[in-house]
Amino acid sequence: MTITNHELFESARTASKNAYVPYSHFPVGASLLTEDGTLFTGCNIENASFPLTNCGERTAIFKAISEGHQHFSALAVYGETEDPISPCGACRQVLVEFCQPDMPVYLVSKSMDVKTTTVGELLPYSFKNLS
Repeated sequence: MTITNHELFESARTASKNAYVPYSHFPVGASLLTEDGTLFTGCNIENASFPLTNCGERTAIFKAISEGHQHFSALAVYGETEDPISPCGACRQVLVEFCQPDMPVYLVSKSMDVKTTTVGELLPYSFKNLS
């Protein structure tokens, strides 16, 4: 089964409904597509100790990695925002670790406006362990 971009975006929107955001009230959903067509979703999960919060993008990536997937083809990040939102710095570094620089990242707003970028454009001159 082939996942369309629209299905990827809708999946990210649906994932945002599971966000645990009692502090920021800012739900984010992410949908990560593997090269074999498997879809992993994630949402942000907050904690009273705010540095322990996990973003939706990292949740989706960590779920995929924990299930044995390491090759990804696209990511959608959805926020209940007027304009498309972008991953935080920590998420960008995790994307660099596990994704190719040319992998598309779709930033999606609540009206389903989409900005398309890549992992490499999100974090130019990134650090990556080459060993």
